[in-house]
Amino acid sequence: MHIETLGSGPDLGLIHGWALHGGVFAPLAERLAPRYRLPLVDLPGHGYSRDADEPLDPGVVVSQVSARTPEAVWLGWSLGGLFALRAAAALPSVRGLVMVAATPRFVRGPGWEHAVEPSVFASFGENLARDYGGTLDRFIALDTLGSEHGQSELRALRALLHARGQPSPEALQAGLGLLERSDLRHALPELRVPSLWLAGRRDRLVDPRGMAEAAARAPGARFVELAGAGHAPFLGHVDAVAAELDAFMAGIRF
Repeated sequence: MHIETLGSGPDLGLIHGWALHGGVFAPLAERLAPRYRLPLVDLPGHGYSRDADEPLDPGVVVSQVSARTPEAVWLGWSLGGLFALRAAAALPSVRGLVMVAATPRFVRGPGWEHAVEPSVFASFGENLARDYGGTLDRFIALDTLGSEHGQSELRALRALLHARGQPSPEALQAGLGLLERSDLRHALPELRVPSLWLAGRRDRLVDPRGMAEAAARAPGARFVELAGAGHAPFLGHVDAVAAELDAFMAGIRF
């Protein structure tokens, strides 16, 4: 599994969302690298890990990343949040958790209303088999829908999508399955590390109310809603995201 490391300082590992790769964090990494060591993960089947032997399995990924990033804060965006949250719940080496447009459960269910319908990710899976390119394009359009900088963010994501090669169809289906079926709400009350939950007020994929509810269940959590931001706030609102991360990292003990 490919992990690129930039900068120096305390470790802040970054895990991307569905269909993208670690390069999606480039604007944020440029601002943070002078102060932090940034392991940028390409999940199995994505980016430079497209042909990796590892499956897109949370246990496998967490084990591989943690072996190479001792004593780190883990940041997960969207799908990446499931890996980061699992690591924070299980590993003593994790010093803090940052969830960006991510929740412990992405679909609606009993006691969890502020999420998308379960059919959303299943539908993307069915469409992916029929129209690979078109389905990817529609999904990344949702990443930017609603953001006040949506057009520029969409151009950036389209340019990045295949910059490290096309993601594996098998990994994409596995990722959709994780988004559809994962439920890590049980881990929240037991979190022993501080956490930061960064939501975009205009996010059309992850409801900020769901993120606020998740943060309220986790001890030592802070919820921040970024006005004008969509599902990828580190693109159009990179300075605001960097400032929140600096404030959070300042309180972490390594």
